[in-house]
Formats: sequence, structure tokens, C-alpha cells
Amino acid sequence: MPPYALPFEKPIIELEKKLQELQNFSKTQNIDVSLEVDRMQKKIDETRRDIYQNLTPWQRVQVSRHPLRPYALDYIRTIATDFVELHGDRGFADDRAIIGGFARMGGQPVMFIGTQKGRDTKSNLECNFGCPYPEGYRKALRLMKLAAKFGTPIISLIDTPGAFPGIVSEERHIAEAIAYNIHEMFSLPVPMIVTIIGEGGSGGALGIGVGDRVLILEFAYYSVISPEGCAAILWKDRAYADRAAAALKLTSKDLLHAGLVDEIIPEPPGGAHSNVKVTAETLRQCLFRNIQELRKLNPEELLSRRYNKFRAMGVFEEGEPPYLQQKADEPAEPAADASVSKAKPPAGKKS
Repeated sequence: MPPYALPFEKPIIELEKKLQELQNFSKTQNIDVSLEVDRMQKKIDETRRDIYQNLTPWQRVQVSRHPLRPYALDYIRTIATDFVELHGDRGFADDRAIIGGFARMGGQPVMFIGTQKGRDTKSNLECNFGCPYPEGYRKALRLMKLAAKFGTPIISLIDTPGAFPGIVSEERHIAEAIAYNIHEMFSLPVPMIVTIIGEGGSGGALGIGVGDRVLILEFAYYSVISPEGCAAILWKDRAYADRAAAALKLTSKDLLHAGLVDEIIPEPPGGAHSNVKVTAETLRQCLFRNIQELRKLNPEELLSRRYNKFRAMGVFEEGEPPYLQQKADEPAEPAADASVSKAKPPAGKKS
């Protein structure tokens, strides 16, 4: 039995309970039921696979928030070596909601920067539940500029519901800190890879979210606002979070279709927390491959492509979508056929 289960995982939990009872019966009665155990385990695996292949957007948000899901430090300690964490913004304080430091991945030096959550009350308070203060973003920018000075690639791991919205953040200019980070990240002449590993909430994610490649784990989400916040605004009730999640188009597939992310990193059935080693290895291979590709570009090409990449996001054209337009030399299809077309629009454009 897992220590924590999501509501839609109830069928899996019931099967695992039956499996445990069967194994206990085998031990107490000294009866070989290995065939039944194997059959039950296959049924559990199939049920888990079916459930996770058909998750709703709101259920995906729930998976991204799973308390056992690996956080930034978990991945760094698994996929990298010689990690040396650096602290402080050299101006106010050391925000534990954002961590960062030099490490080696595949023998190459990299700079890791990530948002960090806690596992219990004490660590969550220390990390402010993954909601950075202004000094956290200033620390992140200090580390990015340090990496650029030594020509080291930068890897950002994002998992935050958003920047801390309290009055202390406003007093220390949270909006200015995020905006300045976004501005400066377009001028760093080193490869930059952004990966959403859990929650990617609002400006809190964008504060370390500009890069040459934007990747996302399969069950992570990236959105301008949380589903609960959207529901509270549109329907005056957070209970409509599931409806808001569907409307926000925040899942990895939606984001890839809209051209807002470049690649989806697959997770095991059951989510990243069900097999951390497999997820971490998949992430490591993806990061390493992208770094190798970006290293082939000179700084001028990196900066130009990065700028054009983000300028193209959200671009749309009024009128009929290009993928439904008829060529002048081709006969028009019946209206009914055109209305059910499922062709994919060009990346970076919304219709």
C-alpha cells in the first residue's frame, strides 16, 4: 500500500490490497500461489497504465503535486555528481525556495538552478512551499551570470505554484525581480535548458524559465494561473478547478501543440514518483542530448534563436486557419469534411 494515493488511483489500491492478502495467505498457509500473484501483478500494471493514459487535465495537475514526486534536489543528486550548492543573493538573504550550484553531468560542468519544495512541515516552511521571494530570483540571476562568465550551460528545473504573493514580496519588488531576470536571460551567451518537472505556475516559473529549449515532464503542467485561482476568478468558486484546468490547456500535450514547449519527457505509468530512477535517467539523457546539440551553436546564434523562439509564442492570425485553407489549384472539399479536419496547426501559432 502506498503512503499516499490520489482519488482516481482507488482501483489500483484495491487490487494491491488483494495482492497483499494473497501473499499473506501464501505465507501463512505455506501454499504456492505464484501464478496467481503474477496474474494479479500484471492486472495491476495494466490498470495503472490504462488510468494514467486517460487522465483528465485536473488529474494531471494532481499528479504534478503528488507529495512523493521528486523535486529539483532529488534529480540533481541522481543525475549529476560533484554538486556544490551556492547560497545568497549578495543583497538580502538566501531564499531556500530556489536552489542552485555547479555540478558535473556526463563529465561536463553545468549550472543547476531550480525551485525546491519540502517533504514535511519543517522543510516546507524553510522552502516557503516552493514559492520564491524576490531574493530567490536575484540569487538565481547571480548564479546564471556566474555560469555565463565561465561558459557553463545552465539547466533550470521548475516546480513552483508561483512566486510568493505576500506583502513582504511586494515590499522587496517581486515583479521587478522576475521582469529583470526575464530580460537578462535573453542576453546570456551559453546554452540554457528549462525543464518543468512538476508545477509551472505563473511568473514564478518564468523568473527562471527563459531558455533555448523548454522541456516538460509528461505529467507536469505549465500555466499562467493555477486552476484554483482561475476558478475563483471565473466562477467565484475553487470547486470548479477541474473545469478551469481543462480550459487553461495546461497539460504537456496541449503545450507542445501550441509550440510553448519543445519536448515532452515521458514518465513511467504511475508518475515520476513511482520509479524515480527511471524518470531521472530519462531526464538525464534528454538534458545531455540537448546540451550537446546547443553546444554546436555559437553565442550569436544562441541569442538570436532564443529571442525569436519566445517572440513567436502566442502569435496568431485572424481568419481561417492556414491548415484549413484550400490551395488555389485544388478543388474545394465538402464543407462537412473541412469542419472535422484534425490537422495540426504550425508550431508557435494558435488558431
